Amino acid sequence: MSAVRLLLLSLLCALFVSLCHGACAEVDSDTEAVAGKGFKLGCISCKMRPEVEASATVDWYFKAKGEADFAHIYNYDEEGQHIVDERFEDRVDWSGSKQSNDIQDASIYLFNVTFNDSGTYRCFFHRLLTYEFYEYQTVVSKLVHLTVVAKATRGTASIVSEVMMYVSIIGLQAWLYIEMVYCYRKISAAGEEALRESANAEYLAIASESKDNCGVQVAE
Repeated sequence: MSAVRLLLLSLLCALFVSLCHGACAEVDSDTEAVAGKGFKLGCISCKMRPEVEASATVDWYFKAKGEADFAHIYNYDEEGQHIVDERFEDRVDWSGSKQSNDIQDASIYLFNVTFNDSGTYRCFFHRLLTYEFYEYQTVVSKLVHLTVVAKATRGTASIVSEVMMYVSIIGLQAWLYIEMVYCYRKISAAGEEALRESANAEYLAIASESKDNCGVQVAE
């Protein structure tokens, strides 16, 4: 039974480690906000080589429906956040990577959404990669097309995503159960084989000892 517990612990640790390594995932932002409520504008850019030291700053731009150009609305750097556009004064807060200059999540939270917030948002990552003998700067941009509605609705994509998530969870649990049963049977079979070999060895030892004793008695 201790072997089975050890196997379960190993499986759980392996699963935990795999989830930890997959901490950064470039998930697309939601695109529908409800007027009068808060909304998170998601923007994630994962660093491809985690072993390389890096630092980043972030800029957000906004182009309202009917406008031709983007306006700079927000900046985040090592000194903190800076709201550039007065339309978003006291309505934007940082919701991305915290306590790290190596920013990979540049999401922001928008309070008290209005219909005027509908439009296209663009975030820019200005990332400086520091290698042993040189530095390399990259720029990554992401777009979010936001629509503000009076009442929340669930789109087909949202429903399908939720269903697929549950299917994936159930599939993973079933796979883990099958693996545990398979390993338990292997361990049980190995244990039974070891017991049989031990019994045979004990039997042969007793038989050999009895034979030796009989030989000694005949000699006497």
